Amino acid sequence: MQKSIQYFGEVCIQRFLEIQKELYQNPKDLAEFILNVESEVRKLGRIFIEETLEEMDQLIRESDKRKKHWVVETHDNKSLITSLGTINYTKTLFTSKDLKTEDGKEVMCYLLDKALGLTENQHLSVDAIAKVYEEATQTSYRRAGQSICSEDAISKEAVKELLHKTRFPKLEIPREKKKVKYLYIDADEDHYALQFKETKGDLVVNSMGRKNNGAINKIIYVYEGIEPEAPGSKRNCLIGTHYFCRGTEQDNKELWKEVFEYIENFYDTECLEKIYLNADGGSWIKEGLNHIAGVKYVLDEFHLSKYIFKMTSHMLDTSWDAQREIRKTIRQATKDDFNRLVERLLDYAKSESDVNRIKSSSDYILKNWSAAKIRLSRLENVVGSSTEGHVYHVLSSRMSTDPLGWSHHGASQMARFREYTYNSGNMLELARYQKEVLSKAAGTEELEISATKMVTANKRDRTFSDKEYGKYIECFHSALPKYLEDEINKNHDYYYIRSWF
Repeated sequence: MQKSIQYFGEVCIQRFLEIQKELYQNPKDLAEFILNVESEVRKLGRIFIEETLEEMDQLIRESDKRKKHWVVETHDNKSLITSLGTINYTKTLFTSKDLKTEDGKEVMCYLLDKALGLTENQHLSVDAIAKVYEEATQTSYRRAGQSICSEDAISKEAVKELLHKTRFPKLEIPREKKKVKYLYIDADEDHYALQFKETKGDLVVNSMGRKNNGAINKIIYVYEGIEPEAPGSKRNCLIGTHYFCRGTEQDNKELWKEVFEYIENFYDTECLEKIYLNADGGSWIKEGLNHIAGVKYVLDEFHLSKYIFKMTSHMLDTSWDAQREIRKTIRQATKDDFNRLVERLLDYAKSESDVNRIKSSSDYILKNWSAAKIRLSRLENVVGSSTEGHVYHVLSSRMSTDPLGWSHHGASQMARFREYTYNSGNMLELARYQKEVLSKAAGTEELEISATKMVTANKRDRTFSDKEYGKYIECFHSALPKYLEDEINKNHDYYYIRSWF
C-alpha cells in the first residue's frame, strides 16, 4: 500500500485542501466542489486497485508452490476499464514446467488473471459490464458506452457486441409454491422497425417501394391479481408480477411452454381454480390456450371498446346509445341477436368505408365472442387488462417510441434485458453469470484454483506484507497530523468560516 498511502499523503490531501479553499472563496458553487472531490476519490481508488493487483501478482511470484510448477517468463502491462475508470498495472506471464498443449508446446498463463477470474483479452471488469447493461437497457448504446467513465467511453459497436452475446440465467425454483385461487396472464406485442434482419441490406422492398421492416416482440406477464398502490389510493398495481419478453427468435410453443413451467414451478396448481388469459385475440396468443390447462380466454377491454367504437362512429350523436346496445347484446344475447343489430347499424351507413368498418369490427367481435362475453360479464374474479400500458412501459418506451432500427437478434436481446429488469434482476449478477457460461479450455479450472491458492496461502503468511504495511501505516499516522497542521496554518484565512449573510 506504499504507493496509495504516499499519494494520499502527498497529493490527495493537498488537492482536498485546494478544493476546500475554492469552496470558501465561492461557497455558492457546491456542485463543483462535490464533483472535484469525486474526481480525486476516484483517482485514489484507481491507484489503490492498481497497487493491490500488483501486490497479488507479487504474492504469486513469491509463492513456493508457484516456483515448483511455473517459471517467470515476462512482465506485461495490462489496462482494464472499471466503473472507476481505466486502471493500468503490471502482471507476470508464467510458463508451466508440467503442462503441455495438444501440439506439445509449453502452457503459458497469466496466473493473476486466473486468480481474478479474468478471461483472455478481457478489457471490461464485471462492475463496468453491469453499468453498461443498466444504461443500455434504459437509454441507448451510446450512453451506455459513456456511462462507465466520461474519459474512458467505449463505442456503440462494442456495447452492441456485448449485449448481443449476453446469456440469461434460468429461474431458481422455490422450495415452497404459492397457493392462490386465481392466476391472470396478460399477453400482447410491441411493433418495432427493423434496420436489417440478419445483415445490412437484406430487407425486401415491396411493390409500393417500401421496405418490409415490421417486426414484433411478444410480452406475457403472469400475476395474482390487483390491489391499491396505497391505502385509499384509486390507482391499482399488480400482485406478484413476472414478465416474459421475447422476440421472433423464440418459437411460440417454446414461449408458452416456458410460461407453463413457470406456473407449475411457482404455484400449487391443485389450489388453482381458474387461470384467465387477457389478450386481443392474436393467433400466437391463442396458441397458449393449447398449452396451459384450465385457461379461460378474456378479450381485453381496450380492443373490445376500440371495435365497438368503430362500429358506431358513423352514428354521430346517437353513437353512445348504440355502443350501450352493443355491449348489452354481447353480454346478454346470442350471436344471432348481435348479427341483427349489425344489420340495423349497416342501414345507417353513409359510405362504403362505413360498411367495411362495421363488417370488419363485427367479424372481430364474433371471432372472440366467448371472450367478449366474459369481459362484459362483470364477474368478481375477472380483472381489467393492462396490456397496453405494460407494452409501452416495458418494451415500447425503449424500442419503438423513438425512431430506432433493430436487427432480429438485437431486438430479441433487448426484450430479454427489459424482461430481466422488470423481474427485478441484478445486473451485477447477470454480468457475473457470463463468466459461468463461458466455455473453458482443458485445465483452465485447475489453473484458476491453483492461482487463487497461491494468493491466499501467501496472504496467511504475510511475512513481507505485514512489515511493509506496518511501516507505511506507522509513518502515515506519525506524519499526517503535522502535515495537516502546517497546511491549516498556511491557509488559516480560508479555514475560518465567515458569515456571508
